[in-house]
Amino acid sequence: MQLQFRAARALSPLMLAVAAMLAMPSAYAYRPFDGTDAAVAEKGMFELELGGGYLRQTGGRMRTLPGAVFNFGIIDDTELVIEGRLNTAIDRTDAPYRTGLNDTQVSIKHVLRHGSLQDGGSGISVAVECAALLPGYHGEQGSGGSCAAIASQRFNWGTVHVNVASERDRAHHWGQFHGVILEGPEDWKVRPVLELTHEHTAGEPRSRGALVGAIWNVGEELALDAGVRRVRSDGARITEARFGLTWGFKMGR
Repeated sequence: MQLQFRAARALSPLMLAVAAMLAMPSAYAYRPFDGTDAAVAEKGMFELELGGGYLRQTGGRMRTLPGAVFNFGIIDDTELVIEGRLNTAIDRTDAPYRTGLNDTQVSIKHVLRHGSLQDGGSGISVAVECAALLPGYHGEQGSGGSCAAIASQRFNWGTVHVNVASERDRAHHWGQFHGVILEGPEDWKVRPVLELTHEHTAGEPRSRGALVGAIWNVGEELALDAGVRRVRSDGARITEARFGLTWGFKMGR
């Protein structure tokens, strides 16, 4: 349902793409995963996720750069999320355009239960995220929608996130997504991560994926990430490398 990170020299064109997407009329994502966590940006906090990747699959190779997700805490326990990414086919293709803006969507995420992911909380954190899937530009057409339930809990040895989602895609087919994310201890500077996913859309074969990677907390509001994801679907295989950053700041600072 979703697929998904570069140095200062690349930030200028990336920020131009960011501005272009914010001006556009109106999955969930937590770098470098397909799923997400049961936490939201604080009220007034802006979080920017920038990423890129390289994907090899049956039929050709693709470059994703930039991919951008904007999270803004609009009220307590609720954030607005806007996202999209540019996909460029590396190999020759019969499609009229090699580059297109895809995975465009706007969503609202709300925390239903404060738990171990929230300050002062304990136990399971629970959230829900619902999205409007928008037509792409020189890419996916049509519109759809999705909703996901997310449960997260932090332990001394690490953190677990469980995602269960239902989607009506842009071709008006119903699909489901299930995912489990495992993270190393929160106080580690660099923590290993693992994600296991299962997806199924009506009329299409089921797919199972696994991502292995790491998240590096550079500072209080900056994290870098990288991962490699493998997907199997009815004999076909997809290999994807992902890399990126998440940067947050308080608006008006």
